[in-house]
Amino acid sequence: MSENIWGYQPTTGHTVGNSLIGYKVEATDGTIGKVDKHSDDVGSAYLVVDTGVWIFGKHVLLPAGTVTRVDAAEEKIYVNRTKDEIKDAPEFDKDKHIGDAGYHDQIGGYYGSHRA
Repeated sequence: MSENIWGYQPTTGHTVGNSLIGYKVEATDGTIGKVDKHSDDVGSAYLVVDTGVWIFGKHVLLPAGTVTRVDAAEEKIYVNRTKDEIKDAPEFDKDKHIGDAGYHDQIGGYYGSHRA
């Protein structure tokens, strides 16, 4: 895969160091939730999205490579996945997230195989 799923594309408008916590997340077919936490780490940048009541409080890990645009004025992040693709993604596991490369491979593989 040539695309770096764990890095922000230069065209997104995201500036490293700017907090995205609380931003609304927009899938290609509607709002999916808000950013609970995020990272700008090179090679492992991500968003953790709280989907709220939409899918019963599930948290999902979205690799930064799924982000197409960050609108700081509107506090919205646009991703190139559908609500169903995000709903069907593996649930965020805070225990595996840190230090488990296999977990990132699983998440990256899921989003890499569901390309927009």
